[in-house]
Parts: sequence; C-alpha cells; structure tokens
Amino acid sequence: MEINNEALRGKDLSVSLSGVKLQNPVIPASGCFGFGYNMAEYYDIDCLGSLSLKGTTLNSRYGNPLPRTAECPAGMINSVGLQNPGVDKVISDELPKLREVFHQPVIANISGFSIDEYVECCAKIDGADQVEIIELNVSCPNVHGGGMSFGTQCESVAEVTRAVKAVTTKPLYVKLSPNVTDIVAIARAAEEAGADGLCLINTLLGMRIDVKTRKPVVANVMGGFSGPAIFPVAVRMVYQVTNACGIPVMGCGGVSSARDVIEMMMAGATAVQVGAANLRDPYACPRIIADLPAEMERLGIDRLSDIIGACKPA
Repeated sequence: MEINNEALRGKDLSVSLSGVKLQNPVIPASGCFGFGYNMAEYYDIDCLGSLSLKGTTLNSRYGNPLPRTAECPAGMINSVGLQNPGVDKVISDELPKLREVFHQPVIANISGFSIDEYVECCAKIDGADQVEIIELNVSCPNVHGGGMSFGTQCESVAEVTRAVKAVTTKPLYVKLSPNVTDIVAIARAAEEAGADGLCLINTLLGMRIDVKTRKPVVANVMGGFSGPAIFPVAVRMVYQVTNACGIPVMGCGGVSSARDVIEMMMAGATAVQVGAANLRDPYACPRIIADLPAEMERLGIDRLSDIIGACKPA
C-alpha cells in the first residue's frame, strides 16, 4: 500500500514528542509489529510516524508456554510473555536490520524484573543512535515478578522512573497499566519522578475458558485483552491523565481507524499507537495514515497538532 502524497497536500499531520518530530502521529505499538523490518516486505514502513520495538529485556526470553492467544468477540487476549533476544542482540542485530528500511525515529520498549535490570537495559539502549525515545514498560500483565508489578503502585512507578532517568539522556515515556484504581495518581507519580511523557493504555487483564475442557484457553490462565472493545477505556484514561499532567501522552488501546486517531488526539494524545489492529490487518497503519487527510477534511482540520486536547468539559 502506498500513501497518496496528493491527498496529503494542504494537511499537516506532523506532531512532536518531547522535541522528537514525527511526520504523522501513527505508531505501531510494541509487541504488534516485531522489530519492524519484516513488515517492509509488504509496504514502505517509512510512511509511519515512528514504531515501538518489540518489548526488550536485559536477557533473552523464550516467553510463556503455548497456547498464548485467545479470540474474543471484539478483540483478543495474548500472553506472549516478552519473548525477545535480549537488549545486546537488539542493539547488535535487530536495529541494524531496521535501519536499512526505516529512517524515522524509533521508540525502544523496555521491560525488567528488578530496578537494576530496568536501569542496565535502559542505559544500554540509550546509546543506540536510531533510538530517540525510550518507552518504559511498567504495565505488561503477562509476566510474573516484573512489568505490571512495577506499575500498579505510585511508589514503585516513581522509583523505577527516577532510577532510569538518572542513567538516560533520551526522552523517557512511561507506559502505564489500566489495571489500577487511580490512573491519574500513577501518572502524576511518573511525571513527578521525571518522566518526559506517558503512554497509555496497555492491555486490560482478561481470560477465556474452553467450555468443553473446562480449562483456561491460554496456558498462562490470564493475558492482556486488547482490540476495539478497550478503545473507550483508553480514551477515558488519556483524557483524565492529560487534564491532570503537563507532559505529552501517546494514546494506545483499540485504535483501528483514522477517526479513532482523531478522537484519541482530541482526548489529549499527542501521538497514537496502533496495536492489535496490526495483527488482524498488516496494512492497518498505512491505511489509517492514508485515510487521515480525508477525515481531517470532513472535520475541518488543517493541522493535527491543533486538535490535541481539543475536547473540553462542557
């Protein structure tokens, strides 16, 4: 699929995340796009605003046992468990392959199982030239003893954010979990600890049962629920957080159309990540980008940056 440059004429899709300029706000979310370069076989991925790399840990991980996915009426459950080759291999092998086909800013999604692991992993990826934003994942529901366990308490969010910020030079965006009582309190804790921005939301915690076997469909019992069903939750949380915090937000959760992107930006998002839609339709992101100018024309929008946070209380 190719983007019609003629359709873009007169419409400004560019946005800026902490000084990092993106040609448009559409970003494939971590875990739904691999390390990016494989998708270049299907379309020119340079059309994307950015991309968030597959979740990376200090050491290599096989991930969770199979089966790892379950279908849902308006989405899916996954429990991959951060399968990745480890940060050293990402830097030495994956990023050079990506550099050959992608020349836009890259976001590195980093997870850990201790503060020290987060710190070491982020310090290493901070030195990678192509990476311009670090996305600190404190919200993965599919691992035990890491990920979401850091993201459900203000104190632990602040601690890991502060520790990573001390060893990195690039903008640090903290990816938050919706599986909390007060998303605003968590977001404020990250901001006060030095986060340059936020990403929300990660997946909701979900479960399916095979009624024939009477056992969980996913081997890990529960997993991350994503897809169109969670979009209203994501919009609500983005709206709450951007009205309470002063740092930019990447909105994520159930986005599957150009209109969804605009709605998420009106809620307050500066950029928008597309997750599960990529698994259902590999051309989801270029389709959304191609559809944005016409949607902007219908809504009387010339510059997307003008609509960030446009929705105000009545």
